Amino acid sequence: MNRLTTGQTAPDFSLPDQSGQLVQLSTLLQKSRVLVYFYPKAMTPGCTVQACGLRDSKQQLADFNVQVVGISIDAPARLAKFVQKEQLNFKLLGDEDHKIAEAFGVWGEKKFMGKIYDGIHRISFLIEQDGKVSQVFDDFKTSNHHDVVLAYLKSTV
Repeated sequence: MNRLTTGQTAPDFSLPDQSGQLVQLSTLLQKSRVLVYFYPKAMTPGCTVQACGLRDSKQQLADFNVQVVGISIDAPARLAKFVQKEQLNFKLLGDEDHKIAEAFGVWGEKKFMGKIYDGIHRISFLIEQDGKVSQVFDDFKTSNHHDVVLAYLKSTV
């Protein structure tokens, strides 16, 4: 894994959202900063806790001119179920071939219950409107991810 770091330009991408509509990073950046968060799988316990924390923090994030986009390798149909079930208020994007996860450097070897496999590492990137990564979030729990992001944003004001 060769993860993006602070100061690097985030790769532009175009991925389908939960409705099957293509979403392009460069288009999102025309309106605001973007928190791109990578998560392993929709509708799993940890990913649900993380998504709901971000859902409940939407207005606070918007106050810092930040919108949220979640990326997993799930298909749009599964993402749509996740959005509906948890009433998520941001876009989830499907990176089924994990090319964007690879481009951000978050796809790689993982270990779970004695098994080794390739998958998405739970890492988030705050991307400024110029396309540069201003912060990488990789030290958090699913339950406090939104708090860690908000604390960083408050510290930069």
